[in-house]
Amino acid sequence: MKWRLIGPFRGGRVLAVTGVTSQPNTYYFGAVAGGVWKTTDGGVSWDPLFDKQTTSSIGSIAVSESDPNVIYVGTGEACIRGNISFGDGVYRSNDGGKTWNNVGLKDSRHIGKVIVTPTNPDVAFVAALGHAYGKNSERGIFRTRDGGKSWEKVHYLDDRTGGIDIVFDPQNPHVLFAAMWEGYRTPWTLNSGGDKDGLYRSNDDGTTWKRVEGNGIPEGPLGRIGVAVSGADSNVVYALIEAKKGGLYRSDDGGTNWTLINDDHRFRQRAWYFTHLWADPKDSNKVYIANTGLFRSNDGGKSFERLNAPHGDHHGLWIDPHNPNRLINGNDGGATISIDGGKNWSTQNNQPTAQFYHVVADNDFPYRVYGTQQDNSSVGIATASDRGYIDRADWDAVGGGESGYVAVDPRDSHIVYAGSYFGYITRLDRRTNQTQNVQQWPLDPDGHNASVQKYRYTWTMPIVFSPHDPNVLYHSSQYLFRSKDGGHSWETLGGDLTRNDPTKQQDSGGPITKDQASIEFYDLIFTLAESPKQKGLIWVGTDDGWIQLTRDDGKTWSNVTPKGFPEWAMISLIEPSPFEAGTAYAASDAHKLDDFKPYIFKTSDFGKTWSSITTGLPDGSYVHAVREDPKRKGLLYAGTETGAWVSFDDGSHWQALQLNLPTTPVHDLIIHGDDLVVATHGRAFWVLDDVSPLRQANASIAAEDAHLFASRPAIRTRMGRARRRRYAIGENPPDGASLYYYLKEEPKEHIKLEVLDTQGKVIRAFTSEEKKKEGGSDEWERDEAAEHIPAKAGLNEFTWDLRYEPPKKIPAAIYDEGAPSGPLVLPGNYQVRLNVGAKNFTAPLEVLMDPRVKTSADDLRKQFDLMLRMRDRQDEMNKAILAIRDLRTQLQALEKRLGSSDPAKPVVAAATDLRKKISSIEEELIQVNSKASEDELNYPTKLNSKLGYLQNAVDSADAPPTEGELGVYAELDLQLESQLAKWREVLSKDVPALNDSMQKNNVPLIAPSAGKAD
Repeated sequence: MKWRLIGPFRGGRVLAVTGVTSQPNTYYFGAVAGGVWKTTDGGVSWDPLFDKQTTSSIGSIAVSESDPNVIYVGTGEACIRGNISFGDGVYRSNDGGKTWNNVGLKDSRHIGKVIVTPTNPDVAFVAALGHAYGKNSERGIFRTRDGGKSWEKVHYLDDRTGGIDIVFDPQNPHVLFAAMWEGYRTPWTLNSGGDKDGLYRSNDDGTTWKRVEGNGIPEGPLGRIGVAVSGADSNVVYALIEAKKGGLYRSDDGGTNWTLINDDHRFRQRAWYFTHLWADPKDSNKVYIANTGLFRSNDGGKSFERLNAPHGDHHGLWIDPHNPNRLINGNDGGATISIDGGKNWSTQNNQPTAQFYHVVADNDFPYRVYGTQQDNSSVGIATASDRGYIDRADWDAVGGGESGYVAVDPRDSHIVYAGSYFGYITRLDRRTNQTQNVQQWPLDPDGHNASVQKYRYTWTMPIVFSPHDPNVLYHSSQYLFRSKDGGHSWETLGGDLTRNDPTKQQDSGGPITKDQASIEFYDLIFTLAESPKQKGLIWVGTDDGWIQLTRDDGKTWSNVTPKGFPEWAMISLIEPSPFEAGTAYAASDAHKLDDFKPYIFKTSDFGKTWSSITTGLPDGSYVHAVREDPKRKGLLYAGTETGAWVSFDDGSHWQALQLNLPTTPVHDLIIHGDDLVVATHGRAFWVLDDVSPLRQANASIAAEDAHLFASRPAIRTRMGRARRRRYAIGENPPDGASLYYYLKEEPKEHIKLEVLDTQGKVIRAFTSEEKKKEGGSDEWERDEAAEHIPAKAGLNEFTWDLRYEPPKKIPAAIYDEGAPSGPLVLPGNYQVRLNVGAKNFTAPLEVLMDPRVKTSADDLRKQFDLMLRMRDRQDEMNKAILAIRDLRTQLQALEKRLGSSDPAKPVVAAATDLRKKISSIEEELIQVNSKASEDELNYPTKLNSKLGYLQNAVDSADAPPTEGELGVYAELDLQLESQLAKWREVLSKDVPALNDSMQKNNVPLIAPSAGKAD
């Protein structure tokens, strides 16, 4: 089993970027929840380097200039949004990112900056912010002088104040400036600024530090600060300071005296989130600021121009110290490169690092999944494409915004409701592309705190259809709302269902700059679900730690919050059981209380009692979502901060379901049919195709020598699957029937897998023996089905392409439309048989028609019959070609062996004549001069290529053969029969006659083969 990335390939937030001075096409970026990525082609393609590490949140990256193989990564972003992920310290690579080691500072959690001394890869500094949601001591400025083996805490203020920025003087790395910041969050507020915040300077390699204050520095309290020293003139130092009289400050004497150069609010807004600053290495008057835009000044900060870097909300910039035209920028849409000083930028649409909050699916085929991407738009994306891969043409925005839920009308997938913050809801009709605002209360709350709101809406406000009535749509604030008319009107079901604590509804963002964006709105409903077993039984979970239940459609409510829930912890998701009305599962997330333990609870009595079910889930894997499989009771799936998990025993024990899924937060997951779909918050959407083996798994299977699982019905499509690795595309599902089998040990002998029809006839057979590939050219790397099955210990998966055996293939043959294949099977019932040693295992397999296709069974049969006839005739032809080649080899050897001696002349002459005769037959069957794909433009096609072309025409769609196809087949079949008749005459007359002559001359006889490729 393996996870399949479907995309979209649209970048997510990036703070950490860097390049390599000695390698002009090599750059790195770190996504805030998607790991480290590398390009060696200037941003044309990116490869992930961090998938198997224990964290995916990247705050900073630094490459050693003296040894570019040495890379330091500070994990845990320090732009402390409400949806941030945490890190576990500093990582180092000594081989350009191929391998990594965690080298310490594991409790720092959020790192603002890592820098490496230009002349020594073992000397590095870290500005560690520390815990974003609590106090801790592993924060401040740290130094290593032995490559991370040990760390010194060289600058520490207190357990609330950490390091956010640090820079060298480029001309004298013994001098450093560091910014210290008291930035933290609670679930209901944000703080940026404190008494000890400020800019600090060290003149002795970071051993001692002195605060930079007075002499033009604004009075406190100060907040977040960004600092930069000019590489052209060490006397020029810039500082972007959050303060009541904040702005861009400049020093022309190395940081002693300061002047406010620019207080433009474009550079000061949302200071806790931005406040990023860089100095050009060659021009002391050139300075960059990142905020909602990326800005550059050419006059020392007095005025700025906005660069046309893609997307908005910019956070990271690296400037090549030797060539300042080389830039890499990190923003809320990914990483982007410029080599002309910011005039042009590389694409961000090749980075699958999107952060999704939730996922739902429609009922189409192929089905689409939907979610909202942080800092972008909503997305509805197909899980499969008829082109063989999923790309930009297969997804679009569906209304709403960057956060919240999406709900698709179960009766009509063209109608999509999507949300965002402030209670924003839209209704999209995809037929007309009209998007209507259907907010329950469309009042703009920007800049106001929660206490003055009539309705408190969460950042990710639930929007959910009733499983019983497709006319009923729910959403919530502190109240539960219901609409029965597509959002035109909303009714309130009950009163305030939260704790409604006024002390937790006050201003956010102080003490300097307020930030009222609703993400800190508190005391509101975070999750809701109606039981699929009982109409009117509705569960709601609040972000302040309550679970409420109504069993009478909202008329009355009961607080059923379990004992043992951490107080004030968010109920991240409630999952009513699809099997029993009184059973539900609740996931609780307490990480915003600085508690990173996982919490999942279960009730079987409508919330009267609850039990904790987290055995096996490690600390740090706090839980975002839990779901129960609708086809196997007690089979649970969990999405946590570090990945996906599964329980086969109703939560008593959990084990990782990570497989090939990269380390990344899984914020939501759903079971759609037989697939498990996850919304990651850092690596886009992934699908685990066909969870049938999980549904059938039990302890007894592990004790068996082998086991063949029953497969889900296979759908007969023509989607195909891209074989060549293409960048920036999602992967199509397996094209055919996925067959799973378990082997206790790797078998000593080859195993066999067969497919049988209803008469018990084997129509396709595979073995684990790896044979040399038969026939065809790899020039075009066309998609071809696997030719042997895996046989490793554990679970094995093999995809049968739903086709009969192909005809015999010709080695290195050139085909216009790919090597010929067997016909697609007809819809119906089949049997799979696994042979391991002396044992056979069988399982049924149903093949269903593509539901989009309306071709009749009679017409499919006509197509199948012709395809089968052509397959058989191609098989006969190709075996004849191989036999001809074998016979010619024998004749050539005979001629060479006998030479021109007088007694042998009659035999040699007869052999030569026969060789010419069979070559003339071969030359009508196959173009012997074609060695490459375009050769057939020079050398006319022959019967094998013409039949292959015809087969592809007949097989191009689910339709009966056309008159033209039948006519061409009749003509080609006559031509083929003429040549095969000549070949049969050779076998029946010419070869025996030659053998008679050879026997009279005491020459060993020749024996034509049966047409084997080997």
